[in-house]
Amino acid sequence: MAFDLVVIGSGPGGYSAAVRAGQYGLRTAILEKDPKLGGTCLHVGCIPTKALLHVAEIADAARAGSMFGVDTSFNGVDIPSVRKYQHGTIDRLYTGLQSLVKQHRITVVEGLGTYRGDRTITVAETAYTGDAGVLATGSYPRSLPGIETGKRILTSNEALSLDMAPHKVVVLGGGVIGVEFASIWASFGAQVTIVEALPRLIATEDPWSSKQLERAFKKRGITVLTNARMASAKETAHGVTVEITDGDTLDADVLLVAVGRNPRSADLGFEEHGIRLDHGFVSTDERLHTNVEGVYAVGDLVAGPQLAHRGFQHGIFVAEEIAGLAPLRLPDHQFPRVTYSHPEVASVGLDEHAAKQRYGDVSTAVYDLGGNARSQILQTSGGIKVIRAGTPSSAGPVVGIHMVGDRVSELIGEAQLAVAWEALPEEIGHFIHAQPTQNEALGEAMRALAGTPLHAHG
Repeated sequence: MAFDLVVIGSGPGGYSAAVRAGQYGLRTAILEKDPKLGGTCLHVGCIPTKALLHVAEIADAARAGSMFGVDTSFNGVDIPSVRKYQHGTIDRLYTGLQSLVKQHRITVVEGLGTYRGDRTITVAETAYTGDAGVLATGSYPRSLPGIETGKRILTSNEALSLDMAPHKVVVLGGGVIGVEFASIWASFGAQVTIVEALPRLIATEDPWSSKQLERAFKKRGITVLTNARMASAKETAHGVTVEITDGDTLDADVLLVAVGRNPRSADLGFEEHGIRLDHGFVSTDERLHTNVEGVYAVGDLVAGPQLAHRGFQHGIFVAEEIAGLAPLRLPDHQFPRVTYSHPEVASVGLDEHAAKQRYGDVSTAVYDLGGNARSQILQTSGGIKVIRAGTPSSAGPVVGIHMVGDRVSELIGEAQLAVAWEALPEEIGHFIHAQPTQNEALGEAMRALAGTPLHAHG
C-alpha cells in the first residue's frame, strides 16, 4: 500500500508527525504494535505517573489539613480506586486521540512494523511504502545485568500497575523517574530509600536544583544514598533484599529499577537495511534526517533529553519539513524540563557550568520562595535561579532558569520564552506579574539579576 508518509510508532513523536502531515493533506499511515495509540507517554509513562503524583498531592494535603484549620486525616490509599481514576484519565485522552487521528483520515495499522529498506515497512505480510518514512518507536526501561524483574523487582512499567501501596521501598536511580516514584510512595506513607551511583540526585539539572531537592527530601524523611551502587538484589518470600557495594543491606517490599531508558531500535530492521545507529540511537542530521534518503527519526530514538514534548516538537518539525515548509527546530537545551516530585523541579536553558563553558563569564541570581507571598500561602519552599551571559558591566541575555518548589512547573512557559527569545533580565523584570502569584518570584529573580531588586534584604 502506498502513502505520502508512513510512521512507525504512535507515541508523541509518531502521532504528532502523522496528525500534522494529515493537516497538510498528506496521505498518512501509522503502524503501531500495541492495541492502542499513544505510546509510552499516554499508557505507561507521563500521564499515569502524573495521575499518581496528583493522588500523592491529595494525600499530603489530607495529612496537613490541621495546619490550615481543616479537620482532615490521612488513613491510607485505596489502590483499586486510584487505578480507576488513573485509567479514567488515560481513557479520556485516548478517546480524544482516536478522534484526532480519524478526523485527519490517518490509516492506522495494528502490528509490529519492520523496516525493509526503500521507505517500506511491513506488518505481517503486508508492505506499506511511503514517499517519506518516520521512525518513532520510542524507548523502554533499561535493565541491569544480573537483575531480573519480577513480582518485587520492578521497572516503571510494573510500578504503575502495582496492586498495593508498599510500606518500604528502595528506588535504584535518582533521575527523574526514580525521584517521581520516590515522591509518590513517600506521600502514600512508605519508607523510601533512593540509591544513586552519581554524587547527586537529578544529575542532569543544575547542582543548585539538586541541593534544593535533596534538602526537601530529607525533611520529608526520604533517605538519599548518593555515590552508592547496588551489588545485588534478590526477591524473598515477602519482599526484596538489596545489597549495596559498601556492604550495607536494605530490605524492602519492592525495588524499583529506574536507571534510564533505552531507544527501541533493535530487531526492527533499521541497522540491517542501512540506517546508521549510535549506541542504539538513530543518527540524524540537524533536520532529523537519517543517512537514508527520505527517512527521518524523532523522539526518544534520537539521542538527547527523553521528553514527550520533545517528541511532539520533533514530529511536527518533520511533518512540516516533508511538506516543504522549512520549519524551525529548537535546540535541545531550549526544551523545558520538569520533575513532578514534591517539591517540583523545573528548568530550561543551560545550567551554570554549561553556560560558563559556552559564554565564559556569567552572572547568576537566586530568589528564595520564602519571600514570595503565594509560596508562603502554599507552604512551599525552594527558589528560582536565573543565569545570564556576561558580567554586570557587559551583560547579555538570560541563558538558563532553574526552579525548585511546588507548582513551579506552571512557571516554565514564561521561563522558556525568556531563554528562547534571548530576553534581558531588565526586560522580564519590567513586566507586571500579578500579585500574589509565584510568577512574581520569577520577576523578582530577574530584577535581582538586573541589579534592581525590590524585595531583597541585607
